[in-house]
Amino acid sequence: MTKRILAAALLALGFSLATSHAHDRRLVYGYETTGMPKGMWEYEQWMTWKNYGNKDRFDFRHEFEYGITDTLTIDIYLADWRYETYEDGEDVTDYRRSGFALRQQLTDPNKSFLGSALYGEILVGDEMVVLEGKLLLQKNFGPLIAIYNAVIEAEWEGSSLGNLDEKVGVWENIFGLSYQISPSFFVGVEGLHEVEFADWSETGDHVFSVGPNFSFRKGNFFVTAAGLFQVTDVEGEPDSQLRVIAGFTF
Repeated sequence: MTKRILAAALLALGFSLATSHAHDRRLVYGYETTGMPKGMWEYEQWMTWKNYGNKDRFDFRHEFEYGITDTLTIDIYLADWRYETYEDGEDVTDYRRSGFALRQQLTDPNKSFLGSALYGEILVGDEMVVLEGKLLLQKNFGPLIAIYNAVIEAEWEGSSLGNLDEKVGVWENIFGLSYQISPSFFVGVEGLHEVEFADWSETGDHVFSVGPNFSFRKGNFFVTAAGLFQVTDVEGEPDSQLRVIAGFTF
């Protein structure tokens, strides 16, 4: 399984070895406050692997981003789908959801003391509806950027869109650092804190994961990856995970 993950990451890196100026995507779990320049498109291919001990889960996302203005970006999620493989040999593949998000920059981290933005998202699937809001903050220190995302998410799931009887709230805190070593190569760290609220009343376990981040870009292509390791030992949550995002602007 590890070999397959490494192969996928190397394939994404291979796609990045093209020429011409990629839009910044130095983190994969956290969002920066900068969006797409007006009139520019970007395609992003996501792959997230999570290890749960008794199974491996692969989540894929196909996404377009477009700069409506220099401060307003729309993210169009064509499809999220999932592949799971279990220790007993069983495997399951299913479509999850599609949707869109809007990201409005409030202050530019390159011009202001602190960069800030608001992010709103809606995702709809055959058996779920997800609403998500984020406050994005970013501070630049020359070649080093630091980000913080405060995330609130509401999920409704059920046997069909007409019978969404399961309600879950999620609160997340996402932290990230990325240091520019050269024009093409960046290294850093990302951290993810998450707690669920069943029926918006019962507080679940606090889950914290942290790990290294790497980003490479060449012209209008890029690939960014981060591997997180759970440090709280919460059962039912991934022990480790890897996310790779490869994309190009046009």
